[in-house]
Amino acid sequence: MTAGPPKIAAEPSTLRTVAWPDYALVDSGDGRKLERYGQYRVVRPEPQCLWRPHLAPEAWENADAVFDPSDEEEAGHWRFSKPPAETWPLSWRGVKFHGRFTNFRHLAFFPEQAANWDWLDQAVRNQARGASEPPRVLNLFGYTGVASLVCAAAGAAVTHVDASKKAIGWARENAALSGMEDKPVRWICEDARRYVQREDRRGSKYDGIILDPPKYGRGPTGEVWRLFEDVPELVRLCAGLLSDNAGFLILNAYAARISGPALAGLLADSMPQRGGRIDWGELALVQEEGDREIGLSFFARWSRT
Repeated sequence: MTAGPPKIAAEPSTLRTVAWPDYALVDSGDGRKLERYGQYRVVRPEPQCLWRPHLAPEAWENADAVFDPSDEEEAGHWRFSKPPAETWPLSWRGVKFHGRFTNFRHLAFFPEQAANWDWLDQAVRNQARGASEPPRVLNLFGYTGVASLVCAAAGAAVTHVDASKKAIGWARENAALSGMEDKPVRWICEDARRYVQREDRRGSKYDGIILDPPKYGRGPTGEVWRLFEDVPELVRLCAGLLSDNAGFLILNAYAARISGPALAGLLADSMPQRGGRIDWGELALVQEEGDREIGLSFFARWSRT
């Protein structure tokens, strides 16, 4: 291709997720956030909340579940006011998925990603409109599959890759809950880097790629993933998997030491002749009342137009 380098946006963007029927950031402050996940009110730690809560202490004390951290990473344990359901149904638009109290302080999905889901839904619909075949989307580190199902519902043929057999199982359950077992989604339990290396050798191409790597992880056969050491090669390989008509590549990262400009620079360096545009910035949750918001991850997003 001879389109030249992508144009990097001069200013950052904040992709804001506001409350929807099955989720809300109810209140925040004193290093915590009070959230609603369907029928449950949940308190989780959030060090960025340096301000004081809006609501009275009783609103926090009456929460159904509280996560008590044991360190600055993900470890800790849940306290419940009464025994919770193992799973309960949630939805975002037409996509349904299970809420779960995991051992890693989250509830089996990341609500701030709804801003990306909204963008992906429209991007895939635009690609699918008038196309002779469904656009092919690759979702790496796909976890419980909400983004994969959003893309499939919008008309994509999705390849969902995650190294965790448990996560793949949960993703399949979410597909069944959504009534989407017959959608063209391939569920692959494999190390993302190894999968992309093999696809590169095969000459496979995709019309869109979602890349949401953790700071640290292990593959199903002991492969070690370290974000700063390993993401540059992976992004370059992913850039090579984009088809001539590809519409997007989204890179998301939760590491505190990374930034939107760093991710944008990596994308631009990885596709010097791709053209298009790179937007970058933060994903943020907007509190249900008032004007508070919490920035939770950084992103860079290449799009063809």
